[in-house]
Amino acid sequence: MNERQTILLVDDSEDDLILLRAAFKRAEFLRSFQQVRNGEEAIAYLEGGGIYRDRSKFPLPSLVLLDLNMPRKNGFEVLDWIRTESGLKHLPIVILTASMRPEDVKRAFELGANSFLVKPGALEELTRMIRCLRDWLQYNHLPPLNEMVRR
Repeated sequence: MNERQTILLVDDSEDDLILLRAAFKRAEFLRSFQQVRNGEEAIAYLEGGGIYRDRSKFPLPSLVLLDLNMPRKNGFEVLDWIRTESGLKHLPIVILTASMRPEDVKRAFELGANSFLVKPGALEELTRMIRCLRDWLQYNHLPPLNEMVRR
């Protein structure tokens, strides 16, 4: 993953988004970020529709960090939608949620999540988690997304 690639943060909690950005900075994982607050906005962003039409301002992400419990469409609905879109089905999706329910883990993987992480309560622990994610992405080889989606 290179520096020009974008990470899409999908979370309805302003506090969680602030903590995530701080953890990314402390972990020296400096990438371009876009954020949306609910499942409907996530789908609109990924479709490149409405206010997200300009891909120079809203580039297709190389990774999505997806919360499960959100208004409008929840993370499961977003994940299910992404995996049915031919141009996005290989987009890496990391569930980042407060849920520790085994049935949520199982369902997320059944729908095609690449990873399931539980949000830690402390910034230092979150920073350690983000460092692991940074290192994993550095060595991981990701398939290209369908150019049709990149518009």
